[in-house]
This record gives sequence, C-alpha cells and structure tokens, in this order.
Amino acid sequence: QVQLVESGGGLVQAGGSLRLSCAASGRTVSRYAMGWIRQAPGKEREFVAAIDWSGGRTYYADSVKGRFTISRENAKNTVYLQMNSLKPEDTAVYYCAADGIEFGLGHGRSDGYAYWGQGTQVTVSS
Repeated sequence: QVQLVESGGGLVQAGGSLRLSCAASGRTVSRYAMGWIRQAPGKEREFVAAIDWSGGRTYYADSVKGRFTISRENAKNTVYLQMNSLKPEDTAVYYCAADGIEFGLGHGRSDGYAYWGQGTQVTVSS
C-alpha cells in the first residue's frame, strides 16, 4: 500500500504562488507515475499534472500549462507542484495520486491512479 500526504495549500491572492508537496510512505514510489488532480466545489475532479518515474515526461492540463510545474525527488519519495500566476479559478482541493502502471496517456486523466492522498485546500482570492 502507498500512503500519500499533501501539504502546502493555503490562501493566496490572485497572481501569487504556492508550492504543494506530496510525501509518500508505505512503499517507495520511485518507479510510480505521480499526478495532481483537483476538485472545485460542485465540480468533478479535474486532472492537473502528471510526471513519470524519472521526471523526464510530464503532462499538463491546458488550463495550467505555463503556470504550473510538476517535479519529483525520488530520494525523498516526494512530488511537488509549483503553482505560479494563480487565478481564482484555480481554487480547489488538490489531491496527490500515484500509480504503479507504466506511465502513459491514462495518467493524463483524473481516474488514472490507484492511490490517493486526502487533499489540500488551495484558495485564490481575487
């Protein structure tokens, strides 16, 4: 089993930045695909970003391209999401997710992951 714990959420003004972290435990995730998915109030879960085990391949939702960057430190079993130029529409609960299947197009979907964290709230004020 893989346990994922997100941190770094909070309240920020539009145009500001936040860095989310996701710490994995229970099993090393160095070979796992990792992703970030978000859910805004009253909306379905939305894929945000994904990264392969090496960090060499990434996917991003069109809505965050150029503003968000996903990265990982396998030695620390940790994945990050750097969020810049935040907008009020980025307000959501952000979930970290992991999957042991080889990295592919499925990891560009919100339902492409086997393990999930509890989420961290990000609120962007206008």
